[in-house]
Amino acid sequence: MGGRGPLSSALMAFSLGFLMDPLESVRVDHDTTFSLMLEAQRRGHDVYYFEQGWLRFNGRCAEARMRRVKVRREPGRHFDVLSEEVLPLSRLDVLFLRKDPPVDANYLHATQLVELCPERSPVFINNPSGIRDANEKLFTLNFPDLMPETRVTSELSVVMDFAARNEKGTILKPIDGFGGKGILFLAPGDRNARSMVELLTQGGKEPILAQAYVPESRLGDKRIILVDGDPVGAVLRVPSDADHRGNMAAGGTPAKAEITARDLHICKRLKPALQEKGLILVGIDVLGDYLTEVNVTSPTGLVEASHLDHVSCEARVLDVAERMHGAR
Repeated sequence: MGGRGPLSSALMAFSLGFLMDPLESVRVDHDTTFSLMLEAQRRGHDVYYFEQGWLRFNGRCAEARMRRVKVRREPGRHFDVLSEEVLPLSRLDVLFLRKDPPVDANYLHATQLVELCPERSPVFINNPSGIRDANEKLFTLNFPDLMPETRVTSELSVVMDFAARNEKGTILKPIDGFGGKGILFLAPGDRNARSMVELLTQGGKEPILAQAYVPESRLGDKRIILVDGDPVGAVLRVPSDADHRGNMAAGGTPAKAEITARDLHICKRLKPALQEKGLILVGIDVLGDYLTEVNVTSPTGLVEASHLDHVSCEARVLDVAERMHGAR
């Protein structure tokens, strides 16, 4: 059961698994996970995928119902299932944890289950414990000098006092939000302010993140792709005239982005902490000169950054995966 698959014994070829959302639903021209699968296949590796609900513990180790697939960038017929069987995770050489948020109890349980491989653990991208430790909103608070002025609280009075001091406005975010969902702009003097805060905090029961508005956000929200702590590409997500959010899931338009000296400084500051936690593939968000988020669960933007910068971010990820596997 714990042995390696036939392809893994071949020179420089091994088995890569992807814990992800249903493969049927991916956008082949946009999805970062799909782009990684294509690059792995191009290099001759076996590509397996499984969904969170297919993961289980058999009394000795973690296993999953896995599909070995062949993928191609053709919408509507973008993959074939070559085989399907229940396999222990120890059969994988590398496992990409690419399940989209929300980071709920089931997600956290999955990060614990995948670690139950006493015979032989795969190389994880990203490390399950690192994902658990690095909430995409709260992890950034370890670097307050890189961020806009920020508060985290469930108390209405604290948020209202903070917002009253932000002459350019305040951004309110749910801590476990994703894809731009639930992000609100609070204008100075807005008569809806109390209702907005009450709504987001669920009547003072849930803490939220309140952040001083950065006017440069109208020019775009910069997503920088980091691989093993180093920037490999970037994309500017420009909000529409009718929205303050640049997230592509919220209607933002991708545009070419320059990685500035300030961006490089931010990346350099983050690199030791990311490497310590085993966070290999990360997407950070920068507004103007400010770091706003560190995305570690299933960061997107890799396809757009590769296209706009004429690079292959996915190749850089696979280079690191192969290196980490070889080191073992």
